[in-house]
Amino acid sequence: MAQIESSKSGRKVDVELNLVPIIDLMSVLITFLLITAVWTQVSMIQIGSSLYAKKLDDQPPPKPPPHADYVLKVDVKATGYILTSGKQIISLPKIQNEYDDAGLSAQLQRIKQVYPEKIDAVVSVADEIAYDNLIRAMDHLLVSGFSNISVATGGPN
Repeated sequence: MAQIESSKSGRKVDVELNLVPIIDLMSVLITFLLITAVWTQVSMIQIGSSLYAKKLDDQPPPKPPPHADYVLKVDVKATGYILTSGKQIISLPKIQNEYDDAGLSAQLQRIKQVYPEKIDAVVSVADEIAYDNLIRAMDHLLVSGFSNISVATGGPN
């Protein structure tokens, strides 16, 4: 504790200052400062990203990739692969409790022959499916010539 000693009119005064409330106040102020500094930083990031995302009038909009309206999606389900090719849905069920990798590869090769310029595809997988099955589906897409692969969660089976 802090102590003040002074003498007035010949009398000795011994006063102890209680610094606990001051320390409590400072700890609250420092905590408040740290919390508000984080929120200020988050708001700065949002404002900054919107300023840089503005398009200039003299630049033309970016050209979409070829066949961007054509959706190619591979769903990895517990029952097998489901290939969505545009509006066509192809089901490739498991054969003897194994995924039909040969069938998926053949279908992807057929799609690549029809759309040789298409390079993007989506792989959707549920959380319960083993990671190895996701990687095998991605490998089949890469081998077939679809190099721009996006991964999405497919939700429950």
